[in-house]
Amino acid sequence: MQEKGVSEKEILEELKKYRSLDLKYEDGNIFGSMCSNVLPITRKIVDIFLETNLGDPGLFKGTKLLEEKAVALLGSLLNNKDAYGHIVSGGTEANLMALRCIKNIWREKRRKGLSKNEHPKIIVPITAHFSFEKGREMMDLEYIYAPIKEDYTIDEKFVKDAVEDYDVDGIIGIAGTTELGTIDNIEELSKIAKENNIYIHVDAAFGGLVIPFLDDKYKKKGVNYKFDFSLGVDSITIDPHKMGHCPIPSGGILFKDIGYKRYLDVDAPYLTETRQATILGTRVGFGGACTYAVLRYLGREGQRKIVNECMENTLYLYKKLKENNFKPVIEPILNIVAIEDEDYKEVCKKLRDRGIYVSVCNCVKALRIVVMPHIKREHIDNFIEILNSIKRD
Repeated sequence: MQEKGVSEKEILEELKKYRSLDLKYEDGNIFGSMCSNVLPITRKIVDIFLETNLGDPGLFKGTKLLEEKAVALLGSLLNNKDAYGHIVSGGTEANLMALRCIKNIWREKRRKGLSKNEHPKIIVPITAHFSFEKGREMMDLEYIYAPIKEDYTIDEKFVKDAVEDYDVDGIIGIAGTTELGTIDNIEELSKIAKENNIYIHVDAAFGGLVIPFLDDKYKKKGVNYKFDFSLGVDSITIDPHKMGHCPIPSGGILFKDIGYKRYLDVDAPYLTETRQATILGTRVGFGGACTYAVLRYLGREGQRKIVNECMENTLYLYKKLKENNFKPVIEPILNIVAIEDEDYKEVCKKLRDRGIYVSVCNCVKALRIVVMPHIKREHIDNFIEILNSIKRD
């Protein structure tokens, strides 16, 4: 660090040079991200709430109230007006909080002599987000990995059999898998969980702000789209900074009611509130403010319009791929498309060399595309043209 500072102009010019190296959503070459452009109104909100800290809510009472209002709006969307939760850093923190809740419930059972498990046993689908692996390592959890069926959703029979064979402490279901956008049969998983007094968490980080807004014409036969608190689930991850058009970091975790808070709280005696439930101590205040504002600003009608435009473009991509003799892995459930290709890693590299950024799947040899609001038809046409060119070479 130098002795004397430099001018604002010089610093900003330097930063702009680095920023120019970044990809930009509006250029239409980011095809693999679950994040997108934010709504313009949120830029103003970030400025207003930039110097707030939800980790010390007694100092920022208005900001805390906005977080509570944001959670209430998300709760109403997920059919639970009594939901308790927080706006957190993202899906990873949200999922870790759910896992921590499961572990602390297990600890209570151990103290009461109601569990003989040396570690909490949790059924996790092999399609689960990598945050669950972080949680397993950090919290010394024991996972029973559930296989998937031909439709790439969790095998409910395996789950039912596992519950009969083991003393299971938790079940994880996914509403919008990261790779394919498939939706596990949460209704059946919840039934199994409730019949056996097992905690069930739903990771709807992506699907949570898509599924409730899908027009019926986009819903596929045989897919159970139910995933919310009406099924009796214990907690749900839902990310406003994915399909909720909010700035990063704006993740969400909701629990069925405030009773779950006691499994999350730790002492924080030197803060204005002496108990804290989230994993992060210091938390931005604008995440909650932006979530509340965007949900109010758009309303159900506005969000429905954005979601269904994404689905229209998703089906357009699906149609173009088939017309050009590419093989989608499945017919899209949400706004995610995967393209089977034995050379998927090499094709991914060649696409990046041409300035197109897709990602790849792990559960199948395939390229993965997320059709976010910044992806337009002209971007899809350009992608198809470049993909054809690569396959011809």
